Amino acid sequence: MLRKLLRASSLIGILVSLGAISTIPAGDDVPFPTGFRDWFAVNSMIVTKDSPMFGQIGGMHVIYVNAEGLPTLKAGGPFPYPDGTVFADDVHDFSVRDGSYVEGNKKAVTVMIKDAKKYSTNGGWGFQVWAGGDPSKPLVPDAAHATQACFVCHTPQKAQDYTFSTYIP
Repeated sequence: MLRKLLRASSLIGILVSLGAISTIPAGDDVPFPTGFRDWFAVNSMIVTKDSPMFGQIGGMHVIYVNAEGLPTLKAGGPFPYPDGTVFADDVHDFSVRDGSYVEGNKKAVTVMIKDAKKYSTNGGWGFQVWAGGDPSKPLVPDAAHATQACFVCHTPQKAQDYTFSTYIP
């Protein structure tokens, strides 16, 4: 499970390596997931300095899904997810205090949104990452860049409609 989440979250590291230091307007109009922290929390993970992925995706991750995608997630299919499904990854720095991992400053918000027609070249999913979770700082300029930065990592998950998340009761 952790391996799947690490691969899914490697998106942030890839974007950094693509020069995501400066922000670029989103060309494919993937909307910022306003209110996503009120959605269903799917999975969480903490990527620590002990992980070889720390430099790329280090941080505390909480994955959310909206109401449109929740029934499919809980049932484990049938796939594909319905149009309008959104997954969001809320990524934060963290610290350890008194033996507990504590959420710190927001590093990024990543999202994938299902629209089979609009994003047909990426399995029906649009992708975006916002630096610092700031809706005015999208990092993926267009669908072509989303293919390289995001969808390539999701391709092995085709049987799950390109998603890594699974329901854990």
